Amino acid sequence: MQNKRSFFERLTGAVRLDEDIEHMGEEQPHLIKSPLTKHNAFEDNEEEAQLTVDVYQTSSEIIIKTMVAGVKPDDLDVAITRDSVTIRGKRSEDRTVSNDEYLHRELYWGSFARVINLPEEIDVDGAEAIEKHGMLVLHLPKLDKNRQAKLRVKGN
Repeated sequence: MQNKRSFFERLTGAVRLDEDIEHMGEEQPHLIKSPLTKHNAFEDNEEEAQLTVDVYQTSSEIIIKTMVAGVKPDDLDVAITRDSVTIRGKRSEDRTVSNDEYLHRELYWGSFARVINLPEEIDVDGAEAIEKHGMLVLHLPKLDKNRQAKLRVKGN
């Protein structure tokens, strides 16, 4: 019998180390490339939790939304190519409280990452990232493959 994921785990996308990774992402396998990885740009000894995202599209752009509350901008890395987006970050804990003083702990502290394979190619130069109140929104304009331009032929 599989343990039910807590509200926090569903909200943040955190995974348990004993969880069967193979079954993660069955609902949206095209969005998940690596739910848990040992490689980490921030600390090599720490594992990354998977970041949860919403991905949708309009006729002109692909939009990605994710919660990054508590993450300093310097601890957030967004890398894009024409066909994928990688969001990686680290949520650092304020160490003013010792472990034995906690009555209850649910907040996730540590590194997280997500690779999203895009359904269409995007214009990397026109992409925009906006963070407001802990919500990161990426606006990724689609490439217009039907766009034509006339070239002027120059003579010698």
